[in-house]
Amino acid sequence: MKNIFSVLALALPIVASSSVYADESSQLKAKLTEVDTLKANFSQVVTDINNKEIQKGSGVFALAYPNQFYWHLTEPDESLIVADGTDVWIYNPFAEQVSVMDLNQAISASPIALLVHRDEQTWSKYSVTSANGCFDIMPKSSDAGVESVQVCFDDTKLTKMVLKDQQGNVSAFELSSQAPITADERALFKFTLPEDVDIDDQRLNSIN
Repeated sequence: MKNIFSVLALALPIVASSSVYADESSQLKAKLTEVDTLKANFSQVVTDINNKEIQKGSGVFALAYPNQFYWHLTEPDESLIVADGTDVWIYNPFAEQVSVMDLNQAISASPIALLVHRDEQTWSKYSVTSANGCFDIMPKSSDAGVESVQVCFDDTKLTKMVLKDQQGNVSAFELSSQAPITADERALFKFTLPEDVDIDDQRLNSIN
């Protein structure tokens, strides 16, 4: 499961005071407020702990506040992640398997979900630093599946995301062809369960 969020998945030295963190966290949330909806193409490069390239990929990324995002990796292997506002659906067509978890579980696994989340209690679990138009988000707990997430902006446009997992792998994503979500594109955030797939229901309220 950690690998899934590494795919969605540059820690900086922690030298600022907690008051600075709070201020920079507010700056990031203000930036995200200006990006309430977004659809973009992405290109991905994954490197290992020795900075050796291990994978390239591309796909489509979309988000909408509150608590909705869409991540469709089309190359080299297809995978799909959809957050519908309550649950997160993770579909692997090759394995013919769908995993589903509560949104709060997903946020605990990766701070990338903070892009569409505004809850103050949740944000308090992360430290935020900024430099040169980029914000580094680091979980305060060692239980998170991702060590850090960096998001970069050109004015109000989200242009880049960099995720580092606990094994030292780094996934860098460049965004292009950005536009607000249209009314018709809202359907992206509704996951339709394919036929004949195995379902791994990890939701806390699941009876499975």
